[in-house]
Amino acid sequence: MDSSEKRKRELVERLGILFEKKEHMAPVAARIFSYIILSGKQGTTFEDLVHNLCASKSTISTHLNHLQDLKKLGYFTKTGDRKKYFIVNTNTNTMIQRITDMVEDWQEEKEIHLEIMTYKKDINKTLKDKDKFELDFHSDYIEFLDGATRSINTLKETLEINKTNINKR
Repeated sequence: MDSSEKRKRELVERLGILFEKKEHMAPVAARIFSYIILSGKQGTTFEDLVHNLCASKSTISTHLNHLQDLKKLGYFTKTGDRKKYFIVNTNTNTMIQRITDMVEDWQEEKEIHLEIMTYKKDINKTLKDKDKFELDFHSDYIEFLDGATRSINTLKETLEINKTNINKR
């Protein structure tokens, strides 16, 4: 195995663990998704996945179908070739919706932190200095959420512009 293949296998494993944790994917589904991400635009075949992930055909098939149902994967075919080449679905609508959901979650978190901070400020008025709540964490966290929201909304705007430009073609 050459060094680039070894590196790819290590990245598939690391990224797979991340998807297991963050996306709540099954271990094999997470490795399939990771492998396909690292395969790029040329895609990868069912046979490549079976061989490189050392999993059974039925396991690969089950998880491939599930990832397609979730709209995380797509495929293309080549003229004269009966194989499907699996690629990451770059459906802009899905990414825009995910960003929208993320921003809504952050907004909800921000509102809770603001309420907690207001509560603590009110209680602090009745407490001695040594017993007062520390408020810096809430202020810093709210500032972080505001910055993260601005950044992700910039990405969302870019995706929406690109989507509009693609649809005009």
